[in-house]
Amino acid sequence: MLNYEKIENIDIKEKFINDFSYVFNKVKSQKEYPEVTFLCVGTDRITGDCFGPLVGSKLIELLKEYNYSNVNIYGTLEQNLNYENINRIIKHINNQSIIIVIDAALSKKENIGKIFVQKGKTILGKSLERDKIEIGDISIKSVVAKDYKIAKCNFKALQNISLNVVNTLANIVSEGIFEVIKKI
Repeated sequence: MLNYEKIENIDIKEKFINDFSYVFNKVKSQKEYPEVTFLCVGTDRITGDCFGPLVGSKLIELLKEYNYSNVNIYGTLEQNLNYENINRIIKHINNQSIIIVIDAALSKKENIGKIFVQKGKTILGKSLERDKIEIGDISIKSVVAKDYKIAKCNFKALQNISLNVVNTLANIVSEGIFEVIKKI
């Protein structure tokens, strides 16, 4: 069972901001990129999988009063970016862009509610036993449920997540990204 007090803890947001800032600046320092592209993967039709689209919608809202012509966001509650349409979107991304993939994840029970940031590609389709798509320079994963290692069980787990939990994690990530991005 997820400890809701843990998710609301300010330390999680501070840790995310520190982790994301460190990885983002490391990637940015290796090569000067003119653009930053967020791929917020998921669907609004499955509660546990709406983490990415929630972050995308929240980022657009946070960034709308700033002129960030070098920031692109794909995947919102209105226009989902998912396994079926991501290859079409990838074709339109500037190859000089820092690509940041944001997605819900399944993991060990003790990782539920944690947010992981790492340099490198995200592998999409893994938990639902689909062909793998690897993309990105930075991966942001929020663990929303236990990985049962069986696609049918994982799908059911994603359907039975509290929207409040997913929304809280999406707030932490979108606000944390905004804090880092507004400094560039």
